[in-house]
Amino acid sequence: MTPGSSPKQSVSPDDSDEKHQPAGLPEGFVERLSEILAIPDLEPALGSFGAPRNVAFRVNTLVAKVEEVVEELVAAGLELCPVSWLESAFTVSAHDRELLLDSRPHREGRIYVQNLSSMIPPLSLDAQPGEEILDLAAAPGSKTHQMACAMRNTGRITAVEVVRARYYKLRDNMERLGADCVRPFFQDGTRTWRHRPEFFDRVLLDAPCSSEGRFRSDTPETTRYWSTRKVSEMSRKQRRLLYSAIRCLKPGGSLVYSTCSFSPEENEMVVHKLLAKFAGAVRVAPVPLEHPQFRKGLTSWRGREFDDSISMTRRIIPDATMDGFFVCRLE
Repeated sequence: MTPGSSPKQSVSPDDSDEKHQPAGLPEGFVERLSEILAIPDLEPALGSFGAPRNVAFRVNTLVAKVEEVVEELVAAGLELCPVSWLESAFTVSAHDRELLLDSRPHREGRIYVQNLSSMIPPLSLDAQPGEEILDLAAAPGSKTHQMACAMRNTGRITAVEVVRARYYKLRDNMERLGADCVRPFFQDGTRTWRHRPEFFDRVLLDAPCSSEGRFRSDTPETTRYWSTRKVSEMSRKQRRLLYSAIRCLKPGGSLVYSTCSFSPEENEMVVHKLLAKFAGAVRVAPVPLEHPQFRKGLTSWRGREFDDSISMTRRIIPDATMDGFFVCRLE
């Protein structure tokens, strides 16, 4: 399959609906996924929605040293697998989840449980010590905290959240984890640019989405509210947030846009419309990381063509450790 082409053309007439329709997933979602993913990726992705998921975590380097935490967790009986592209991150097997959550480092906030896919957007943004950073849809603060660690608690992260309960969760998490450089704001992110136009060095927008990448076929709550109407609703919200994010950037600044959704309407199409709206002022840049689960962004969807540069965006194919995700870096 050529980059950006629809994998639907590769589907064999002999492929039955039963083969691609695991119990517990919406039929419309599975049908769309079979158009989005290439055939070699489709079956493993579908299988991942029901398989046990390994657990990933980061050491909270604001308050603890990696070596000391690792030694303590190993002594508690945990077998840790290091993450090659982030030295503070590790995974444990699914059957050790409760042991990890019951560990003293977890109870004391010296580690933070976070899916590996969720760690990639902050890593791609590459926030530096002393910079002004905006996290435009920040709660509960996983990526906010990861950036605070990368910045060694210097500079400032303005963390915006519009849902009241989630804002309080964000605020409490940052206090508990020692992220002193974070300033939480209870605010509508679509209006943030009015308060801080062209102010920030970098912006992270991990946008509210349909959460398709986190579906679990054995947990009906994860898929209960999914519909194509929901996808369209999320796409409209994402565009408004992304336009605000661009306006908040200093000239020469960079932005990472991400979702945990597969839908092109929430991913490539949002970026395509942004490039058209800010023609000549914004460009797609390569994601500065390679991974076996990465795939190029689509350059077409159901007859609609996208800007060729969108092939530099990355989809993360879910497996036993990683959720489905989409990541785009803009400059």
